[in-house]
Amino acid sequence: MRHAFAAVEQNPFDRIADVAARLFADIGFQKTTIGDIAHELHMSPANVYRFFASKAEINNEVGRRLLAEMEVAVHDSVNNSVTASDKLRATIATIEKLNAQRFLSNPKLHELLERAFTENWPLMKDHIQKLDKLLAKIIAQGQEAGAFKVGDCGLAAILVRSACLKFYHPRIMVEYAEEPEPTLDQMIDFCVAALASDSCRASEGLALAGHLNSRGGTRRDCFE
Repeated sequence: MRHAFAAVEQNPFDRIADVAARLFADIGFQKTTIGDIAHELHMSPANVYRFFASKAEINNEVGRRLLAEMEVAVHDSVNNSVTASDKLRATIATIEKLNAQRFLSNPKLHELLERAFTENWPLMKDHIQKLDKLLAKIIAQGQEAGAFKVGDCGLAAILVRSACLKFYHPRIMVEYAEEPEPTLDQMIDFCVAALASDSCRASEGLALAGHLNSRGGTRRDCFE
């Protein structure tokens, strides 16, 4: 078992990503070069390129790891909640909390995720799909329990995500940090009420909320 752990620790792909993450946190992902990463690892830049075809791939891997940590925390919060309404609240609240903590404790890594969201890096499509799938599952559970009345759980999930844009988009949450309303609880209460009402009106209400929350940046450049 000890040898197995040693083999994992020596995996060049993981070593490169780990060092890159540390450098990104120290000096920022834009200022960090392949040469910097290679120097820290005592290897040549050519050796780094054996595992990552470009600096963009390293950026993407570091961002993917940050989002993976968030996804695990979200699932833990959801599993500790009982009702569908509580699970929706736990999902968005956990993301908002982790984003806020990262912004305060490590703004340079937060900047990387800001750029990933805004420029729609490859990692974002996978992350958004996972979030939509989780939200759809929660909404379906609420529908089975009789708490929600929606015709299409997948569409409802997208609408809830769009409505809550202010609370989980790394850039927009910072831009609107000084605006007291709507609070996260107010928005989740609104979403829950919409999901519990007529499906057509729910879609209209959630779509409107998403539009209002996207004033700081279009939804299309972040999610499509």
